[in-house]
Amino acid sequence: MRTPMPTKPLNDTAVKQGRKSNARWVVAGLMWFAIAINYIDRTVLSVAAPELIKEFSLTPEMMGIVLSAFFWSYALLQIPAGWVADKFGQKMGLGIAVGSWSLATAATGLATGFASLVGLRVALGVGEAGAYPANAGIASKWFPDKERATISGLFDSASKFGGAVAMPLIVTLMMTFDWRMTFVIVGLTGLVWSLIWWWYFSDTPETHRSANAAEVQYIRGGQAQQHGVDTTIAMKWYELLKHRNIWAMCLGFFTINYISYFFITWLPTYLVKEQGMGLLKMGMVASLPLICGLFAEIAAGWLSDRVVHSGRLSLTATRKLFLIVGLSMALCIGLAPLTTSVGLTVLLLCIAKAGTTVAASQVWALPGDVAPKNMTSTVAGLQNMVANFGGVLGPVITGFIVASTGSFKMALVFSAVLGMLGILNYALLLKKVEPIVASTPTEPRHAAAPPPPPQVLNEPYSR
Repeated sequence: MRTPMPTKPLNDTAVKQGRKSNARWVVAGLMWFAIAINYIDRTVLSVAAPELIKEFSLTPEMMGIVLSAFFWSYALLQIPAGWVADKFGQKMGLGIAVGSWSLATAATGLATGFASLVGLRVALGVGEAGAYPANAGIASKWFPDKERATISGLFDSASKFGGAVAMPLIVTLMMTFDWRMTFVIVGLTGLVWSLIWWWYFSDTPETHRSANAAEVQYIRGGQAQQHGVDTTIAMKWYELLKHRNIWAMCLGFFTINYISYFFITWLPTYLVKEQGMGLLKMGMVASLPLICGLFAEIAAGWLSDRVVHSGRLSLTATRKLFLIVGLSMALCIGLAPLTTSVGLTVLLLCIAKAGTTVAASQVWALPGDVAPKNMTSTVAGLQNMVANFGGVLGPVITGFIVASTGSFKMALVFSAVLGMLGILNYALLLKKVEPIVASTPTEPRHAAAPPPPPQVLNEPYSR
């Protein structure tokens, strides 16, 4: 049983004078690096695959199993990982996640064959399952509502950075050392991050040594639903499935992920086979959509927060607007194979990828908007679990269509059709964006500490 959480005094001079610390942005930086490392670690195997096939005499079928093994545990453990982060705190949830997946990455350098590779990839998925749910929970606790989409877009943008830099970085390491040492070096990077995380982070700004009272009041005064004071979990995770908005979030993110995974799975093959690019040119061009997506997501998160805070649109209208605009941009993936201009094709693909990230900036803000009290990580895990089945099915269905038709055209058009269904989902199924209220809490963790005297420093969101 935990003791009640201490709070910082509200009569702090900094509160009176309005000077606040910025510890939350240091936390944001650590969140960003965690996701960047996440994507670099999951990419190493793809680059090292030719060496692994040669050294261990792996057949294509065996290599396919190795490459997919990550998703077995990653998708299925999203909800448990979110529950752990909510119940025991995001410091433990994310710290253990990064530490464990980094150990799995480093240990891959000691692999002896097919069985060990599969086991280590499953272990990688177990660890990485905790990253996004924990980050969503941190965003809800450490940032006021008016910064929620900004921080969500920021930390998710790291996945595009990780994907864009992973290829040249890993190739350089392999050319300098070998594939085994490359896994070790990349894994050690994550372990260094974990040490910094355990030293610096606290689950709430109230308990953080670098967050002064003014920053705490800025955060708490700007939250429609207070976090960190009462740590009771509102309901069982499966009770979330009774709520319409949860289904809308899961199904919508499924369509976004289906489109997104094309850019990190089949895009290189598409550029080589159907656009006639050489490997060097392909490598450069394949990174362009990811780079465009990185900047688009950060901008969309920031802009959506400004729109809501200005009062021009409600929170619900803003979330829907950016989700629908983002998915409308993503429909360009269906137009890309219909043009004969390589330049126009690449431009359309960049717009499509940027669109998925515009939508993603809202996707990762929604768990904090709608989750019952102290269940943001669980909601994020549930949403991400369903979405990752889109990531798993997308490459398989695309491969089947390409094999059947001999072209990527129908596969990309099918992706656009799913994008249209995603638009309809967010337009019609997603209702008012507001916290789910549970009738009775089901998992008391300790007696709630009395909340501090109210001192609202920011205007609350209009939903």
